[in-house]
Amino acid sequence: MSTNDIGLKIKDSKVLVEKLNSLLANYEIYYQNLRNFHWNVSGPNFFELHAKFEELYNEANLGIDETAERILTLGARPYSSFQEYIDHAEIKEAKHVEDSKKMVETVRDNLNTLLKLERSALEAASEQGDEGTVALMSEYITAKEKTVWMLSAYLR
Repeated sequence: MSTNDIGLKIKDSKVLVEKLNSLLANYEIYYQNLRNFHWNVSGPNFFELHAKFEELYNEANLGIDETAERILTLGARPYSSFQEYIDHAEIKEAKHVEDSKKMVETVRDNLNTLLKLERSALEAASEQGDEGTVALMSEYITAKEKTVWMLSAYLR
């Protein structure tokens, strides 16, 4: 059975790569939603939300890159077109959202979708003994859980 460059069986990594590509597609839509909100937020919470959305899209950009590079490390091709992202994402584009509370709710909900996908990828990686992906997903999960908690507190 053939292995990738890091010694994992390519056949066994197929399901994990599908999960990571799904995560990547969702990450891209989440990222664009954050850019949208950063550009279009207004009202009494403008300054804090404008800065928070920028912080979050910068974090998302790093996650996107690391996820795509992990897929490449596993010997597969990451999704890389807008159509692939749209076709494979659960997260939907947040078009014409003007209410800042709705923006924060959307970000929180998008993060919960990413968390679900990361937990699924972590489980698949653990079953294959893929410690690199396990570590990456664990890092993402820890950070997103804290952000979800903070956004939920903001909304109360």
